[in-house]
Amino acid sequence: MMRIDYTMSATGAKPIGAANEAGAALAVRQMFDAIAPRYDLLNHVLSASVDRLWWRRAARRFREVLARPEAAILDICCGTGDMTMALMKHRPPNAQPVLAADFARGMLERGAHKFCRHDVRVIEADALHLPLRNESLNLIVTAFGFRNLANYEAGLREFHRVLKPGGQLGILEFSEPGGVFGKAYAVYFRHVLPAIGRIFCGKDGPYRYLPASVGSFPPPAEMLDLMQSAGYMECAWQPYTFGVAGLYTATRTSVIESLL
Repeated sequence: MMRIDYTMSATGAKPIGAANEAGAALAVRQMFDAIAPRYDLLNHVLSASVDRLWWRRAARRFREVLARPEAAILDICCGTGDMTMALMKHRPPNAQPVLAADFARGMLERGAHKFCRHDVRVIEADALHLPLRNESLNLIVTAFGFRNLANYEAGLREFHRVLKPGGQLGILEFSEPGGVFGKAYAVYFRHVLPAIGRIFCGKDGPYRYLPASVGSFPPPAEMLDLMQSAGYMECAWQPYTFGVAGLYTATRTSVIESLL
């Protein structure tokens, strides 16, 4: 099995030893399959359950499109489905099923237990190669999964492909806060968090990867530039909890705008 030590390239996550993007994706998938049984517990412990507030806040941001029964919704890199469940709270009765997709089968299996009483359709799929038609979705949301893509620009282009003109994109991701709080948080994030993760799941790599991946992820200004270059408009970033996390939002350009 490939080592779960990570560096990051300018374009996406790249495990040490991965010769190409396919190798990087494989290592990330293996990592999440391995930690799936403890994933929810660790998320809540390590964030003091603030992650639940982030998911709910992100879902509220898209409540207008979620309230439309005909709207086609995708939660990509859905993991164990907490973001999917937050989205479902805003769906009306008899609405189209929400699509929940991830390429880590172990994570999807954990999420399936949450979805069993809800109208959610599970798809095992790679975010860079979605098995969906062009211009078929009204909303794509991803929570804490985008930074794990092997190629950020390719991911944004793939999301653009399957979004309808005027469709919305939401990317909830970690970031690095500044100031005195940021310095204190960095100590926790880089040293305390990996130690707790190792105790709970018995694995060292995944929770050393987390702070490394966040530290190397494009900062908000750069990420917004990537989104604009990929054909999105109205690109914005809303920080959550002093900038520990934040929600990127954008709208897919219409056919007319994309030709200007």
